[in-house]
Amino acid sequence: MMMSFYFVDPSITQLNFKIRKYEQIRAPGASKLRIVALSELFSVLSLYSRMSAITTEPRYKYSPAADFRSDTVTIPEDGMFEAMKRAHLGDDVYNASETTLDLEQYVAKMCGKEAGLFVSSGTQGNQICLRTHLQQPPYTILCDARGHIINYESAGIAINSQAMSTPVKPSNGLHLSLEDVEKNLIMLDDIHHADTKIISLENTLNGVIFPFQEMAKISQRARELDIRIHLDGARLWEASAASGISLEEYGSLFDSMSLCLSKGIGAPVGTVIVGTSQFIKKAKFFRKIMGGAMRQIGILTGAARYALDTHFPDVLKKVHARAATTAKYATSRGYELYVPADTNMVWLDLDKTGIKTADWIAKGTELGLTLGGGRCVFHHQITDAGQQKLHDLIDLFAAAKGT
Repeated sequence: MMMSFYFVDPSITQLNFKIRKYEQIRAPGASKLRIVALSELFSVLSLYSRMSAITTEPRYKYSPAADFRSDTVTIPEDGMFEAMKRAHLGDDVYNASETTLDLEQYVAKMCGKEAGLFVSSGTQGNQICLRTHLQQPPYTILCDARGHIINYESAGIAINSQAMSTPVKPSNGLHLSLEDVEKNLIMLDDIHHADTKIISLENTLNGVIFPFQEMAKISQRARELDIRIHLDGARLWEASAASGISLEEYGSLFDSMSLCLSKGIGAPVGTVIVGTSQFIKKAKFFRKIMGGAMRQIGILTGAARYALDTHFPDVLKKVHARAATTAKYATSRGYELYVPADTNMVWLDLDKTGIKTADWIAKGTELGLTLGGGRCVFHHQITDAGQQKLHDLIDLFAAAKGT
């Protein structure tokens, strides 16, 4: 008698399985086959169907049109995919990726620097720069107490550079001043202390532009004291687009800069660090140590170059105008801002407005918004409809408070 057997490979996992149908004449020993009950088979096939759906979803189903959590949530558009297809596919470890070499030199030239290096992320960019500057412990890095390098890089300063940190709260509440820096420098040449070897600034920080003249004062003082000065310029593009100050002018103040391409610029991955040719040559060693040397990365640097050419500076200016509109609207409805909306961030001080963050996020979700709290980050894929939903949420809580 002819029988059909459905056999599940013993190595079955949720992500890797094969269902084999065996036609076999019933015979002694046939029962040794592992027969799956029909209901179990349907269950497995259903799982496979759901998994296939996940991998074949149209990318635009994951729309960032009303996602205000960060400017990192943007997705590649068709033009970017075309740029990725056209990218040179040489091995970057052998310096054979023409698209990557071109991007590195392009960003370096924009910043008035000799050389650039593509790295995987803003965190890696900062950590490589800091480690490259430092020679032999003990030493200290002075930075803004709210800064990314000390709060959001997984203790990288301590782990990668064996450095102490001097976190300084800006006395004006917005940005460090020369006076803040001078009060907190460690220059004692005393065995009990680790002297300041790097001053690390951040622009923008919380979306606020660091005044150029104040940075220039700090830079001049650092160079007088032979202290290296680094810029976490993850969103320097935003500052430059809003202020009209060129990247080259900013670059003149710093020994190294890290410029993220996956935030407001809109690339899916990557950062370029810039400095002297000798600095970048040494930085490559630390990129390798940190697992950042990559092979056929032209598809990533091609996407980054497309994003840079397409969005900087004009599209960023439009994003800033959208953010300014929402900031003005929110304050007209009785909200207070945590900091000024200089660029692409609107920081609503929910505590002062009497709104619980959990309630804000939950109501936002009901309206089709994706929020992370009172920080509303605008990007080039926020739509009019997405912005209106945010205004509706603002109205909802304003009405509840009678404002």
